[in-house]
Amino acid sequence: MGENKDYLTHTEEQGCIHISEDVLASIASGAAEEVEGISGLMNLATKKSGAKGVRLSVDGDKAVIDLYVMIRYGYAIPEVAGKIQEAVAGSIESMTGFSVKAVNVHVGGVSFQ
Repeated sequence: MGENKDYLTHTEEQGCIHISEDVLASIASGAAEEVEGISGLMNLATKKSGAKGVRLSVDGDKAVIDLYVMIRYGYAIPEVAGKIQEAVAGSIESMTGFSVKAVNVHVGGVSFQ
């Protein structure tokens, strides 16, 4: 399909659906950024996906998402991380039909802005 892109394939009765890992990473970053208490996603020095602060891998037919985030000062980190996990998994499953095996949230710091 693409030259350097990896695709996830979802087989249905009428044929196959191929979705780029970059699309899944974009969905994940968009869902994470809408959660209250998140300051933003971190820049990664080496990243496989095109989305900022997201690494995606595939384990069988399920996606494993690693998000690298900054949390706003004053918010409970475990609560915000849990909301991020729910939002990202829900968005990917509803928009693509792919199952999510894990959403790993890595908190890289606290933002005072």
